[in-house]
Amino acid sequence: MTPQTLAQRAYAQTAAPTRTPRDTEYEAISKITHRLKAAAARKATDFGAFVQALHENRRLWTLLATGVSDDDNALPHDLRARIFYLAEFTEQHSSQVLGNNAAVEPLLEINMAVLRGLRQMRATG
Repeated sequence: MTPQTLAQRAYAQTAAPTRTPRDTEYEAISKITHRLKAAAARKATDFGAFVQALHENRRLWTLLATGVSDDDNALPHDLRARIFYLAEFTEQHSSQVLGNNAAVEPLLEINMAVLRGLRQMRATG
């Protein structure tokens, strides 16, 4: 192997694509949504995993609510208010799901809608 080939491999391994905050948000929401959907399908046989996935989703929405309540957040006020409302809904609905008084599907639908919005933002900007 030539020194040039060794150098190319060394630098190629450390080069990573630039990720935007929206990319990071998309990936986090996508992973949590996938886990929640998979855990919901196995709820009858692995309730503990379902509770954990529901808890992760709650934590995600708590983090999103905290972010949009920051005065330095650059999102439009209306969008920030809607995200905060969705976080409150997620918290309340998750409690109902745990109490077996509601289905998990609305939580999955909310996450998927946010993912679609983030994907659209990535495509346009």
